Amino acid sequence: MKPKSVVSREQWLEKRVELLEREKAFTRLRDELSEARRELPWVAVEKDYRFDTETGEQSLEQLFGDSEQLLIYHFMFGPEWEQGCPSCSFWADSYDGVAVHLLARNIRLMAISRAPLENLLAYRERMGWRFPWVSSLGSDFNVDFNVSFTPEQQAGAEAQYNFRKARSVGEELPGVSVFAKGDDGRVYHTYSCYSRGLDALNGAYQLIDLTPAGRDEAEFDFPMAWLRRRDQY
Repeated sequence: MKPKSVVSREQWLEKRVELLEREKAFTRLRDELSEARRELPWVAVEKDYRFDTETGEQSLEQLFGDSEQLLIYHFMFGPEWEQGCPSCSFWADSYDGVAVHLLARNIRLMAISRAPLENLLAYRERMGWRFPWVSSLGSDFNVDFNVSFTPEQQAGAEAQYNFRKARSVGEELPGVSVFAKGDDGRVYHTYSCYSRGLDALNGAYQLIDLTPAGRDEAEFDFPMAWLRRRDQY
């Protein structure tokens, strides 16, 4: 690699301290955004969504287990697909190590996809993951949370993604949704994010962003064109 510039240690330290002030401002802004996120109002979930799990059919409420908060990654894996999306697989590689820590903070993390459960579990075994993964096949769940799209929407009918009208959508798109169990026993939707809002969940990208080259994806036809599933490099 060619350096952009080479300076003395003293000159480097001066520039680093300047950048540190910007990083601190970013951290403070992120804390403010996190507080605003926690202050969002909740919406009661009215539909009786059902999911196919390793222990049989379960409701959305049952997916919480013993936790009061449920964090769901909408993993792109359509009903007819032979394997999961490589980009979602890249994200999912960050989940196993943190799941136990989230449980200690009253949060259950899992993935939900529309593929049949047996396909999800087979792919999970192939990838070496352990986090819970359930199927929403036959449910409106994915469509209602704007991560799966009907043939009409894919053909140009009005669709919404990332809280705005989408000009073009595929069968599946990624997202994260958060739910909470209220003191009244009801399940509430508290937050969702999509697209670049998912960046913070990807541990690899956070590390890549610290390096001199960074993501360096401009040379490719589209971002992440370099990406392969972990067993395909």
